[in-house]
Amino acid sequence: MGRAIAIANQKGGVGKTTTAINLSAALAAKGKKVLVIDADPQGNTTSGFGVEKNDLENTIYELFLSECSINECILADVIPGVSIIPSNVNLAATEIELIGVDKKEFILKNEIDWIKDKYDFIMIDCPPSLNFLTINSMTTADTVLVPIQCEYYALEGLSQLIHTVNLVKERLNPDLDMEGVVFTMYDSRTNLSMQVVENVKQHIKQNVYNTLIPRNIRLAEAPSYGMPINMYDPKSAGAEAYMQLADEVIARKVV
Repeated sequence: MGRAIAIANQKGGVGKTTTAINLSAALAAKGKKVLVIDADPQGNTTSGFGVEKNDLENTIYELFLSECSINECILADVIPGVSIIPSNVNLAATEIELIGVDKKEFILKNEIDWIKDKYDFIMIDCPPSLNFLTINSMTTADTVLVPIQCEYYALEGLSQLIHTVNLVKERLNPDLDMEGVVFTMYDSRTNLSMQVVENVKQHIKQNVYNTLIPRNIRLAEAPSYGMPINMYDPKSAGAEAYMQLADEVIARKVV
């Protein structure tokens, strides 16, 4: 049975998409079979794998509206070991189009249940808000991974997100668990980055991954070439960090 991980934080610009792309690619490089679900209307995860998002016939949007089957919207092996359910701006209209639909919080889960056994990991890139798409992602997921940027307001949105995770667990998905927190955009030259890490570790009871994802130019460049970092520059600090994170994620035993 595949392990489904929702990558979520309602704060934008914290490295959700970067983590979705590069952690998935790192897991695949370690021999795991991975499905990435782009649940963000911006479609940045889709284009980050070199897929032209506006030319697609079937995306997660058509899947939500039952206009295609789960197998029809999976793009297989966009890189070796990684398949993707793509997204584009059409997805933004989904919530309005599904007004009045019964049990719409479980649409994605019901579809993924058909193919979950085929993958070792299913990574879901959530939009930067706590909306219908994020709720669908959390009902589908086994765990929630929270990327946190090493900056002053890091803790501010975290308690709200944990509250949302607990609500979903209580009302919709009793098996949902916190995967943990991963720090992104870490700059070892600044005291602030180190203070933020210590501060978060003191204040939350969640699993905090040891791997720190550095602020890295090559990591920022890779999406414009439609490649994950381990293909764009495998020797960069960013690539090495995501490979380490993949080892930690594989080693984590989820109850």
